[in-house]
Amino acid sequence: MAATRTVSTCIPVKTQGSHVFRIFGYSQHKGIGVGKFIRSGAFSVDGHDWAIRFYPDGFNQGSSHCISVYLELLSKDAKSTGLASSLHKTDPRMFNENDSSKFAPQAGSFISRHVFEASANLRDDHMEIECVVTVMKDARVSETKPCPRIEVPQPDITAHLGKLLEAKEGADVTFSVRGETFAAHKIVLAMRSPVFRAELYGPMRETAAELIQIEDMQPHVFRALLHFIYTDSLPDMDGLEVDNHREMIRHLLVAADRYAMDRLKVVCQSILSEKIDVQTVATTLALADQHNCHRLKDACLEFINSSTMDDVASTQGFLDLKKSCPSVLVDVLLKMRTLSKS
Repeated sequence: MAATRTVSTCIPVKTQGSHVFRIFGYSQHKGIGVGKFIRSGAFSVDGHDWAIRFYPDGFNQGSSHCISVYLELLSKDAKSTGLASSLHKTDPRMFNENDSSKFAPQAGSFISRHVFEASANLRDDHMEIECVVTVMKDARVSETKPCPRIEVPQPDITAHLGKLLEAKEGADVTFSVRGETFAAHKIVLAMRSPVFRAELYGPMRETAAELIQIEDMQPHVFRALLHFIYTDSLPDMDGLEVDNHREMIRHLLVAADRYAMDRLKVVCQSILSEKIDVQTVATTLALADQHNCHRLKDACLEFINSSTMDDVASTQGFLDLKKSCPSVLVDVLLKMRTLSKS
């Protein structure tokens, strides 16, 4: 079961306003004295009253060579930012009308007087101070609710590849298996099997061959092999009897080993390991030994050890095993001896 995820949202709440303070006859205001200011008319932003202070001769002696400009809070505490034209920006902070925090910026040296007077900000003895004020309120937090989920469909590329195999559209190679032909796509086969890749694209490929012969394989086995190559799954075998199904999987295991398809080989081993019985264990063991299926071989040895050896030894499969793979009997005996001591 997927873990529960919830979400809430924090949205900043703010109100912004601006005020333009136009000052005519700038040269006539110069000389009113250090610390003397001209205050703009009051303006309101979000219920708070503000004003702009302009000091032509600087706020104090340390800034007497500059003009000084301040944003002033006239009423009610507020958290805000002050932006005087494009020359100064105050970071968000609390303004308190009862102390020096009611001014922004905190420094009086707004701009050097001779720099200001030589700039385009002063024209025809006229200047404008625009102050943009943003009042920050408490953030608005939404209620907690389940996180939206978009269900993603299951991958369907194998279904499309299966249809490609059935339709034979774009097929560029044909196989003949005991008189029955199968159309396929070289690139798909090469992608899934290094053996097919070598045969179809390697230096030993038969470039002029239009039909490739497959020896020592039944048509229904090759059909199942192609189905797995395109869909990464086995075809439906529910209609087969147990013995026929087991035999089909054995043939597919041989085909998987032949074309170096390791995943199919493991799938076949898994199925056969679940179908081991007294009558078939020796045959399955011989198959596992012949095709280097170590996990299936171990499963067979475990089964033999847990069964009555006489019952297994009396089967035709065991007699065939003695003739075709006598070395495997040594493995059986060693396994039984090891387990008997443990």
